[in-house]
Amino acid sequence: MLYRPYDSRDFVQLYAIEELCFEPADRFGRGYMQQLVRSSNTATWIAENDGQMAGFAIAEWRERKKRITAYIQTIEVSPESRGQGVGRELLARVEDSSRAANAALIWLHVDAANTAAIRLYEGHGYSCEGRQENFYPGGRSALIYLKGLDFRPAS
Repeated sequence: MLYRPYDSRDFVQLYAIEELCFEPADRFGRGYMQQLVRSSNTATWIAENDGQMAGFAIAEWRERKKRITAYIQTIEVSPESRGQGVGRELLARVEDSSRAANAALIWLHVDAANTAAIRLYEGHGYSCEGRQENFYPGGRSALIYLKGLDFRPAS
């Protein structure tokens, strides 16, 4: 599996994975997704196997109260690539990009019923710090997970 930064030529495959992973009501719109991947305040990582995209992750960061905070917009892995550590590696990549942007904290929302994603985040040191009711379409709740990002010098 090859992991690399997003390139604008990736968008068609990236959005095809979005369509595979989410029902229409739960998907990011094409325009919003294009805005995310083009932003200078985001990192988008691609997982690729033999020229085919297997997954991607997008993290965004902002400065608030003189502190940079990163937010994981999404981590998506195609159904046939799940269970192979792709999500775990994409998570590590967006964390590293967030550290490089000097983010002190990274956080996310996750569907309260998405046990696989919850296991991934908890297994990587994220802690559940809250719940937001009616966050997702259909009234589904989101859990809010946070992780402090320690500085890691380049090796």
